[in-house]
Amino acid sequence: MTDIQQAAKKMRLGDALIAEGLINEEQLQQALALQKKSGKRLGAVLVEMHLVTEHDIVQILSKQLKIPFIDLSNYLIDPVIAKLVPEHLAKRHMLIPINKVGNKLTVAMVDPLNIIAIDDIQLLTGLMVKPVVATQTDINKALQDAYGAVAQQDKLMGELDDIGKEEAGPDDLDQLGELGENDAPIIRLCNLVISQAVQNGVSDIHIEPFEKELRIRYRQDGMLFTAMTPPKKATAAITSRIKIMSSLNIAEKRLPQDGRIKIKVANRMIDLRVSVLPVIWGEKIVMRILDQSALRVNLEDLGFEPETLKRFKNGISSPYGIILVTGPTGSGKTTTLYSALTSLNRIEVNCMTAEDPVEYMLQGINQVHCKPEIGLTFAAALRAFLRQDPNIIMVGEIRDFETAEIAIKASMTGHLVLSTLHTNDAPGTIGRIVNMGIEPFMVTTSVLLVQAQRLVRKICKDCKFEIKPRAEQIAQFGITPELLRRLELPHINEKNMLFYKGKGCETCNNSGTKGRIGVYEVMVMSERLREIILNGGSTDDIRRQAIEEGMLSLRESALRKALTGITSLEEVVRVTMGEH
Repeated sequence: MTDIQQAAKKMRLGDALIAEGLINEEQLQQALALQKKSGKRLGAVLVEMHLVTEHDIVQILSKQLKIPFIDLSNYLIDPVIAKLVPEHLAKRHMLIPINKVGNKLTVAMVDPLNIIAIDDIQLLTGLMVKPVVATQTDINKALQDAYGAVAQQDKLMGELDDIGKEEAGPDDLDQLGELGENDAPIIRLCNLVISQAVQNGVSDIHIEPFEKELRIRYRQDGMLFTAMTPPKKATAAITSRIKIMSSLNIAEKRLPQDGRIKIKVANRMIDLRVSVLPVIWGEKIVMRILDQSALRVNLEDLGFEPETLKRFKNGISSPYGIILVTGPTGSGKTTTLYSALTSLNRIEVNCMTAEDPVEYMLQGINQVHCKPEIGLTFAAALRAFLRQDPNIIMVGEIRDFETAEIAIKASMTGHLVLSTLHTNDAPGTIGRIVNMGIEPFMVTTSVLLVQAQRLVRKICKDCKFEIKPRAEQIAQFGITPELLRRLELPHINEKNMLFYKGKGCETCNNSGTKGRIGVYEVMVMSERLREIILNGGSTDDIRRQAIEEGMLSLRESALRKALTGITSLEEVVRVTMGEH
């Protein structure tokens, strides 16, 4: 018997409310009499009598039993987990399973003192039940959403199985992609895959065909997980449906294709960037979700350290020159550039962008979607921009000598140019441009600053706990009083230093992390740096000088976030391992 079950035997809800002074014995007896007549739960009767609120009840239960309260209004229930408990049982006991780790099933309950319900679930599932408390309103809504999604998914999978049984063999699979009576379940499944991804805050959807299965995965906070596995027989139909939605050629199966989908989900318009790639067992589809409402365009919200943000803002406020943002794919470079453009976008300036593709529409900014296949390259767009009286130009990426040359010349003739480059850090960017064929004197004359960035996962606030670092850890990460001063953390020392980590809870799906934030290094071009570059100095020479002039490296930016409880040491190592 669990501690909570033992506590449940000792204390009833009415006793707990009396103990907290929310009701008295007379009011409890009146409520019990009404409960006997109506057959309702005691908590519901007390709420109807306006003696307590739903929130009062869950807070008392949470406090008395020392079990967590969970706000289900911000929690999306996985239909696969919901299916572990039959709908009729969940509704009868007013509960819903929300997470499973190993042999433990976390169940949100209106009344965690209901040991009969706990025993029923443990007997049915063979799992240990870990109760958490939630309001009846939230559980009712979660029951409708979760079991509605379960029914919808089960029905769809059944219909897709039936379609597959009607097929004669592999050669007939293509017929599924044609418009006809079998389309309805395919259309609903594709819509379900996209809507669930948007509601979960997913960044990418992967649809992957293998020899014996079709796998659909979502990427959330930089990590992939399996969302569903539709019948293998439906592969061609799903592929064709996505192609039709993306206005792609459904007959072309030998070459990669790129397209775009615009769809309405939960009363907001969502753009999806679609890539189709031929693989051994069919065509793999990756859809990047571009949610305008989720775009953060405030520089202060991105994760810059105070001094680093000041340096970056000073750079983008210059009337001319070139600003370079670097980092690997998926490190948030586009978001940083859009945030910078939004802060610079005023009625008196002409902002123009060349992108491939345009990811988000920005009001008041002239955006061009480059199409290399028809000759509209970054370089061609840049040349056209210079005849359009621009003040600020953003180029999606500097990929070759031609684009680099035009961008640098534009920055030297009175225009502010912003662009991205694929390099590992800020100092290494200089060597990359020079290797493209740009003369060092042109680099030193035009480049104002280079900013490198990565994304680290944030520790979940609901399960964060402190860790006292060991002496070898402090030495390993080079944490000295001098570094702490540079990180603007003079109040931290070896005695009071703490790191943090997430235990894993319902809020973060037991990952210990929820959401991501940027780590940045901003290298401002100085006279000394110009001298080093003109004299053919190495990347290490440039880095040493930049740090001497106050640049925080990516590792230091990540360490500051670890020391202030935003991320963990594991994330610092994972994201900045290349530096050490």
